Amino acid sequence: MAKFMEGLYYSESHEYVRVEGDQAYIGITDFAQNALGNIVYVDMPDIDDELESGDDFGAVESVKAASDLTLPVSGTVIEINEALEDHPELINQDAFANWIIKIKLSDKTELDELMNAKDYEAFCNK
Repeated sequence: MAKFMEGLYYSESHEYVRVEGDQAYIGITDFAQNALGNIVYVDMPDIDDELESGDDFGAVESVKAASDLTLPVSGTVIEINEALEDHPELINQDAFANWIIKIKLSDKTELDELMNAKDYEAFCNK
């Protein structure tokens, strides 16, 4: 059963956003990692990449499929989760603890277009 964590923002493409001040951690949801199965590779952008909401910022590959990562909010990449380079399976262990990138938000109003946990859970159960 997938976990839906309160206090995060969710996109229809199954990324989550955890906001801390003017920065945000972006990763894939527990629902997404369950659907993908065993993750074997995570492709991440470069630090200082400036990305817009809706841009692809990488990909996650599993034994079943590859899935593009779509940025739910605009910003500049300030950190990547280097642990995932050697251990992509960490996302399977805990998708919410193992974010993929950290960005400096450029437009916090974009968060208003994303779903809360309850709405995302309903979206996933459709």
